[in-house]
Amino acid sequence: MKFGIIFANTGPFTQPDLALEFACAAEAAGFESLWTVEHVVVPKGYESKYPYDPSGKMPGGETSPIPDPLIWLSYLAAATSRIKLATGVMILPQRNPIVFAKEVATLDQLSAGRVQLGVGVGWLKEEFDAIGVSFNDRGMRTDEHVAAMRALWTEDAASFHGDFVDFDDCISLPHPMQASVPIHIGGHSDVAAKRAGRIGDGFFPAAPTHEELDHLFKLARRTAAENGRDPDALEMTTGGRGAVGPNALAEVQALADLGAHRVVVPAFLFFRDTANALAAYGEAVIAQSS
Repeated sequence: MKFGIIFANTGPFTQPDLALEFACAAEAAGFESLWTVEHVVVPKGYESKYPYDPSGKMPGGETSPIPDPLIWLSYLAAATSRIKLATGVMILPQRNPIVFAKEVATLDQLSAGRVQLGVGVGWLKEEFDAIGVSFNDRGMRTDEHVAAMRALWTEDAASFHGDFVDFDDCISLPHPMQASVPIHIGGHSDVAAKRAGRIGDGFFPAAPTHEELDHLFKLARRTAAENGRDPDALEMTTGGRGAVGPNALAEVQALADLGAHRVVVPAFLFFRDTANALAAYGEAVIAQSS
């Protein structure tokens, strides 16, 4: 089992010195990956419903800083050597896929192939409106953006023709150090599971129960098989607070039995006494689960 930390670029870890301490301590403790979150802007008084909390609001409130994930990860790449640099998730349809492909490939090169790109379609309509990007077609845009970026990462002179992205014979260098940056589809809906099965290298649902997680994992794998892809090649990521505490090992084993390859735990559990808290988790859970 692999272990990661979600919401890594939040709270005290938005500060440069504490972010460096955090990343180095997480690597030393045996964590495999850091997963960042993204919002370019949070419009004040938004009415869109945050889908991962019954309150309908994001944790931390509207004024909590959220550094740009790629810049934050780039800052930490030079201070670490093994830990994977992940996004969970970038809101892909808000971004220009050609520019974004260059940014991601550059980070992958500079970090010696450590990028894991989690992407999602987004939920905050007011943010899309502020950026000037259509909200209603964000799913279709996401599919095209994934295909266009992979073309730029893998072809010498890439061409792509879609409804939203169109280019001919474009050279985008450097290519990623990896053959192609792994793309993990985020989201806890059936639509997200099917998208992961169709086009993802991985799937990252936030399912509140084991039953829901089992359904989503099976749906993603079934969709992969229906599309002529290897369902066993999908890397499954999930987790939460249940993987921390006295029952952590049992929860990790239960998630593994459901087909999870990676468990992520929230960064706020390590906001205080960071290095010691990470080391303790590494000894009590990571080392015992390997």
